Amino acid sequence: MYFCSVIDMIMLEKYLKIIEESFSGYFNYLVSEITNPSWTNYFYWLIGLSLLVWLLEIFIPWRKNQAIFRKGFWLDSFYIIFNFFLFSLVGYNALSNVGVELFNDFLGLFGIKNIVAIEVQDFAVWAQLLIMFFIADFIQWNVHRQLHKKPWLWKFHKVHHSVKEMGFAAQFRFHFMETIVYKTVQYIPLAMIGFGIEQFFVVHMFSVFIGHLNHANLGWSYGWLGYILNNPKMHIWHHSKELPKEHPYGMNYGLSLSIWDYIFGTAYIPKNGKNIELGFHGDENFPKSFQEQLAYPFKKTQKTTQK
Repeated sequence: MYFCSVIDMIMLEKYLKIIEESFSGYFNYLVSEITNPSWTNYFYWLIGLSLLVWLLEIFIPWRKNQAIFRKGFWLDSFYIIFNFFLFSLVGYNALSNVGVELFNDFLGLFGIKNIVAIEVQDFAVWAQLLIMFFIADFIQWNVHRQLHKKPWLWKFHKVHHSVKEMGFAAQFRFHFMETIVYKTVQYIPLAMIGFGIEQFFVVHMFSVFIGHLNHANLGWSYGWLGYILNNPKMHIWHHSKELPKEHPYGMNYGLSLSIWDYIFGTAYIPKNGKNIELGFHGDENFPKSFQEQLAYPFKKTQKTTQK
């Protein structure tokens, strides 16, 4: 019994040390990102891409009567800061590091050092990036479908669909629990393929850029590329308040790629969606402040049906 208690204390100290190092490590990383600009600096790439797409919205808007500082603009801007910087600092980085260590310790009980089933390290870097991009996006497409179909997940996803006017920053209005769900589901499949390349930065920034464009006040569909890449004219229908009978839980679930929706029959662009109403039924009673939106999914009294 005493021996087990000692082991438990050692393990607890290890995980507490991981949490401590995660907090300090991410804080130092964030300071370094801000004070040391470079070509792989996420902080300034995010700002640069955001300004670029915002300028496109200003000079070639799809909905010309929509204000530059549209409804919800400042709320979405704060979501950018919170979801991509503060949330990681407050806890996500620590939780994810502890989660990975717990998973590895669990594998260790069976003598398994890793779960890599497919080696891709010998592939060309561009091939690794392409494989990672397609697999990650397909996983995200499936997770996104579940965010609409499962009532308890829909409560969290409602935050994103509370957007009433589309703009590039609307991409960032989402509940922090979505990050945990997406990353948890992605971890094992990507780990099994043995991705360990640092160049994933390229994939991530490309995904951010496509997400910006999808939510922007732009009337682009990219021609034939629209059957491969998600685009503003397609994604506007994903945010439609009125859902067709054949798609009671939603449609156009693609994040970066639209190809999955065309393959699996969830693509829906019946007409020009330039001026359709956005949101969901009952959104007039949905919280408007950041704090209330974060608390909303945890309230037991809220209805969880989408329609």
